[in-house]
Amino acid sequence: MFKSTDGGGQWLESNSGLTHPYIRALAIDPETPSTLYAGTWGGGVFKSMNGAGSWSEVNTGLGTTYVHALAIDPLAPAILHCGTGSGVFKSTDGGGSWSAVNTGLTNTDVYALAIDPAASSTLYVGTGSGVFKSTDAAENWSAASTGLPLIRIHSVAINPVASSNLYAGTYGGVFRSTNGAENWNAINTGLINTSVNSLAIDPTTLSTLYAGTKGGGVFDMEQVDLNYGVYLPLVLRGQ
Repeated sequence: MFKSTDGGGQWLESNSGLTHPYIRALAIDPETPSTLYAGTWGGGVFKSMNGAGSWSEVNTGLGTTYVHALAIDPLAPAILHCGTGSGVFKSTDGGGSWSAVNTGLTNTDVYALAIDPAASSTLYVGTGSGVFKSTDAAENWSAASTGLPLIRIHSVAINPVASSNLYAGTYGGVFRSTNGAENWNAINTGLINTSVNSLAIDPTTLSTLYAGTKGGGVFDMEQVDLNYGVYLPLVLRGQ
């Protein structure tokens, strides 16, 4: 773990107590940003309550130590979800204990997690074979992959203002849904590498989406029509 306090100008190690250095996921408490969680590959979940000054394991009930994704409920930060190779685990006490929440999840290789910012009982997971959706706080899941190829989903991004609009980054490019994952359409014009590992929406200009790819650099989709689904080309910003 490395930390910067000057916008990335300088980085310092912040590994005290972090016994597994392969970190796959990070999450920051939106109400208490000095509280952080790190999902590791082989060590489970670690928690810091002092801005990454020190870390401790929080793995009670976690059925695996191989973590791909973490998501904090934006309305109730003591509630966390953890995506692993053995499905989704949920904590309601800030990582103090975990329980599996996989009913209906037919593929338990979970690589991405996203919580609807307007209705936190609605969650999406990206798995090894498409997207699944829950509308009851992860108690039950159903497939939500119409229009998606049944391949690995690496990233799910939700429009923070119009949360029925969401994006999925896959090995087959970027896909968009405008109806809460009822169906998806590919939006890959200009994307020279369709192995997409990460997605990010500009929080101040919601029509701007960034896609991080495997070997192709970062791409920027500008001026996406949020109401009518008109997509302008992705422009290569740099490799």
